[in-house]
Amino acid sequence: MSRWLLGEHLDGQRLWDDVRTMARIGGLEPKGICRLALDEQDNQARLWLAEQGGALGCSAYYDMLGNVFLRLEGRDSALAPLLIGSHLDSQRRAGAHDGALGVLAGLAVLRTLHDQNITPHRPVEVVAWTNEEGARFAPGASGSSWFAGQRQYDEIVNAIDGQGIRFGDALTQCLALLGAHGLAYRPRPFVPHAFLELHIEQGPILEALGKPVGVVNGIQGVNWYQVTVEGQANHAGTTPRNARRDAFDGAHELITALKAATLEQDDDLRFTIGTFALWPDSVNTIAQRATFTIDLRHPSQAVLSTLDARFHELAEQQWSSCSVSLKVSSRVAPVMFPDCLLDALRESAGRYCPDVPELVSGAFHDAIHLVHVCPTAMLFTPCRAGISHHPDEHIERDDATIATRVLADTTETLLNC
Repeated sequence: MSRWLLGEHLDGQRLWDDVRTMARIGGLEPKGICRLALDEQDNQARLWLAEQGGALGCSAYYDMLGNVFLRLEGRDSALAPLLIGSHLDSQRRAGAHDGALGVLAGLAVLRTLHDQNITPHRPVEVVAWTNEEGARFAPGASGSSWFAGQRQYDEIVNAIDGQGIRFGDALTQCLALLGAHGLAYRPRPFVPHAFLELHIEQGPILEALGKPVGVVNGIQGVNWYQVTVEGQANHAGTTPRNARRDAFDGAHELITALKAATLEQDDDLRFTIGTFALWPDSVNTIAQRATFTIDLRHPSQAVLSTLDARFHELAEQQWSSCSVSLKVSSRVAPVMFPDCLLDALRESAGRYCPDVPELVSGAFHDAIHLVHVCPTAMLFTPCRAGISHHPDEHIERDDATIATRVLADTTETLLNC
């Protein structure tokens, strides 16, 4: 079968126009966006996507978790569809490209097929997954993890946000809105032919190499921990040092020991304390309770398992006469993507980028769950200074266009097999 040269026909300006349009949904002043999962802005972004798909002759539908799909039929509609996408929700003060670029790149592929009057052999679908970021409802990647059978529906819908709103209640409102705007309801997951996700790198490597695109060969694993250190509140001015059970001191000693354990591993390890709080949070009162979170990442499951055991050993000890509770709030194993898809991405990328780099993703993405149900792989495009999860997040239009052309050419390969 002759090639369509899909990437060469892709309209980079139209892609960039879509990126700028999406950035205005939930836009902040002077810059940045806020589209928290299942909020009004996130829901409006879903409706905009469905409207764009409808204009291309695609059918739009949603499932039990509010994942939104655009489907372009193939000549054989019984074949499993190729799935492309990412997410539209964001952090609270985010940039415009994290997640959204991957969805809009998929939309650009659909536009190109439509504009070239091409009906592929198998169907192709673009998906916007629900709550990848986890900024409102933790943990994230709710829609993709449920779709891939990695998390249960009841667990997801009972999550509560910072205002006491239940995920399930926000989801009910979202589903009603999607249905009212004519989207079909197909509640159950399916098994795709393959899944492709384009994402900004969220790191500095591609920019430093001067490359517009990179092939992602895997995603490192992630363990999230919630730690509570319990002491005894007392007067700051009258309690002697040897009579104190200061939760802050206990937390400080424990964190020092935890970090020391991580230093025994290689430089691929990432250990981050992202939140820390004291109670009763009074200037003249010894802290009775300290709580903090740990984000632990590494490409090797063996390393993560070794540190997990060590962390629990340390939590069983007393620190400054305080007790410790350490709970795992999320655990996602590292994955490596299959050679069959990596080879297709390498071939496509080589048309636009000589010596295309290969990277392991330091951030987790929806693809980390999809790999459990179908062949899955990713592409990265650079972001300036590696900045993401921040209004200063920036990508170049030409880089995004090249990366999307690589995605389109890989799509062409997979749609005809």
